[in-house]
Amino acid sequence: MIAQLIPVDGSKPFLITRDVTLVGRKQGLCDIVLPHNSVSKLHCAIARTDGLLFIRDLGSTNGTKVNGQRVTRGALLPGDELSFASAKFRVHLGPNLAPPGIHTAHTEELDRSSLDAHIDENSGFEFVPHGDSLR
Repeated sequence: MIAQLIPVDGSKPFLITRDVTLVGRKQGLCDIVLPHNSVSKLHCAIARTDGLLFIRDLGSTNGTKVNGQRVTRGALLPGDELSFASAKFRVHLGPNLAPPGIHTAHTEELDRSSLDAHIDENSGFEFVPHGDSLR
């Protein structure tokens, strides 16, 4: 399983590879160092187990939030927004490094005549504009 914290500001993601990852401002002690004054020296611990991530705030001054709610501990789900004071991240859990929100589906814009032709060819239905009688 790949576990990442992807900064919402677009900066480089943090890969979570250890069973316990410490987050904070203090270099040499924390695995993820966030050089923000609003982040405590030892802010939060992230535990990785059985494909899940769990967090525990370590008595930080400005708190840890999951989806905008201040928490002392809890589980993280894919796509959750995790905040350490003013530093915000999107949680990615999965089999590869593709960040959440990246879609590979192709979107095509069709004009009305192309759409009508596509519907007629593929569904057996005919488009009737609003206000017209059924045909």
